[in-house]
Amino acid sequence: MRRTAIALAASTMTLSLASCGVLNASGEASDASPTKGNDITVGLLLPETANSRYGSFDYPIIKKKVESLTRNQGKVQYANADASADKQATQLQKMIDDGVDVILLDAVDSHAVADGVKKAKDAGIPVIAYDRLAEGPIDAYISFDNSLVGEVQGRTLVEALGNGEDASKKIVMMNGSPTDPNAKQFKAGALDELTGKVDIEESFDTKDWKPENAEANMKQAIDKIGVDNIAGVYSANDGMAGGIIDALKGAGVTDMPPITGQDAELAAVQRIISGEQYMSVYKSYPQEAEAAAEMAVAKVQGKDIQFDALTRDKVDSPTNKDIPAQLVSVVALTKKNIKDTVIADDIYPLSDICTSKLKSACEELNLG
Repeated sequence: MRRTAIALAASTMTLSLASCGVLNASGEASDASPTKGNDITVGLLLPETANSRYGSFDYPIIKKKVESLTRNQGKVQYANADASADKQATQLQKMIDDGVDVILLDAVDSHAVADGVKKAKDAGIPVIAYDRLAEGPIDAYISFDNSLVGEVQGRTLVEALGNGEDASKKIVMMNGSPTDPNAKQFKAGALDELTGKVDIEESFDTKDWKPENAEANMKQAIDKIGVDNIAGVYSANDGMAGGIIDALKGAGVTDMPPITGQDAELAAVQRIISGEQYMSVYKSYPQEAEAAAEMAVAKVQGKDIQFDALTRDKVDSPTNKDIPAQLVSVVALTKKNIKDTVIADDIYPLSDICTSKLKSACEELNLG
């Protein structure tokens, strides 16, 4: 929670600086003299398409924010690696060759990308790790508080299972990709809440976060444990939760055990309303994406005061220590707070969430 408090303090500091007129400082201040004008190019490398958030939220939000910060003179050069580390290495090299001014990098493989990060650094291009902490000489990092994500998931699952002496506490743990450093943090945070409170009968690290891989893993768990003996499932994200639910349905389950998730994808929000999925983790993508755009523009324009205000936390990667960072807080999403989160923040139109199939369930939750 200390890191989250620091991240919130950074937001407060940013507002304070803005009110004093510091954030728009130009060459008159030695620590805020711009190295570039508004005609900048931000390279944006996103990792995969299995999670709908990247195309639906991250890219368009970052693009819009960069344009607004540069009076519509700046642009975003975007590429998605579709879960291929080799493809992302090629995309990164192309951005270096094209001479972009700064790169926002959401790594497919945090270790494999380190050499490309060094090449960008050698070419004088700052690299900001976005959403996942990459190795190599990155200039800053912005993401959600990943340990807190896992803690929220684990705590909510334990609460859903109840405290009855006769209640089964056997669960399956479906973690994310072993090449994603965030997955390790989600897992560690969840284990802090689950250890000693549930029996983890099977645990998987799911290749590429793919729902079909999660479904295959879940089928294996069902065969080993027995579908009637599974009291709950820890799923690290919503896409995998969908695969897990498909496996349970295939085994004849109609009343789903508590299943966690993350990302508040539209399909997951609908599953929460219908009762198929117990919870997700709501993360304010606009907050993360807009702050990332602000960091990128401030870095390339030499606005050091603004950049420092946005990165007042510190994190360590396997290769670098004390990396300037901003960690954004999260909230558990259940039936109880859909109205106060994804609807209140205009993440999805109500008409997209409450389709005709979910009309009665939405009415019960007063979502109309």
